[in-house]
Amino acid sequence: MDLGRVDLNQLVHLDVLLRELNVTKAANHLGITQPAMSNSLKRLRALFDDPLLVRTSEGMAPTELALEIQPAIREILFNIERVIKPDRDFDLNSRRTFRIMASDYAESTLIPEVLAVVRRQAPNITLDVLTPSDVSFEDVEQGRVDMAINRFDTIPQSFHQKTLWWDSFSCLMSAENPLVHDFTLENYLAASHIWVSKTGFGVGVGVNPEDVQRLGWVDEALVKLGAKRQISVFTRHYQVAMLLAKQHDLVATLPSRVARLKSESDKLVLKPPPFEIEEIELKMAWSPLLHHNAGHQWLRKVISDVAGAANSP
Repeated sequence: MDLGRVDLNQLVHLDVLLRELNVTKAANHLGITQPAMSNSLKRLRALFDDPLLVRTSEGMAPTELALEIQPAIREILFNIERVIKPDRDFDLNSRRTFRIMASDYAESTLIPEVLAVVRRQAPNITLDVLTPSDVSFEDVEQGRVDMAINRFDTIPQSFHQKTLWWDSFSCLMSAENPLVHDFTLENYLAASHIWVSKTGFGVGVGVNPEDVQRLGWVDEALVKLGAKRQISVFTRHYQVAMLLAKQHDLVATLPSRVARLKSESDKLVLKPPPFEIEEIELKMAWSPLLHHNAGHQWLRKVISDVAGAANSP
């Protein structure tokens, strides 16, 4: 490739095109006309000798080459920006919207304090909190979602990630539940239980109570003991599980940070499980495309600081 043919603005245009996957949206983002953006895409295709973006039934999609060069293009632009504007502190008066995929668990235990700090430091910022079923790994990888906060079985190797905390499990039940005064493993297994999903990406499906391998940490721990609990209700929301635990004969086995949200209620009692359950890890993951972005770095620090404070005794 003849570097003399490369216009820096074209790389900027390509970066935005590969994020928006839409010529009109990319043009609006850059403040240029749609025909100008179309003409830029035409020149980019000639430069790289590749279509870069192709039409599909679901809209524009990047080619294999486009996906391959996207991280490098973003890195080149960030390096140039660092040279030209070495002071890249985030403007706390920004009106930027950050999109965060957060599991129900993270949304209950982490996001409220994160929002409080964000509102103190940068009151014009908006947080758009999405559920795991709203997004895909591709949305995060392409930078359409700023970060994902969840407990992950697997994360794409290209992602950056940070452990926010580890959490144990606790049992939440009504103060009128007979188990309160005799909470043994035998009585635990004889009780009726509330199950809460370990939510991953994508649209959820119904649960098969007999498929123990897919029921999660609590039931996997019981399998190791050769035991099985009786699940009366399946839910995807921890707040719902905590409300259902008020019924006199139900037990909710939840991550301790969630269970403690109701620990001051005189209608509910918190108990340690009568068996060992492996701790869970809450992680924050984000795309390499956003790793050097000043605003993203600021928000990551806010989230990390809040999580760190929550880990303090």
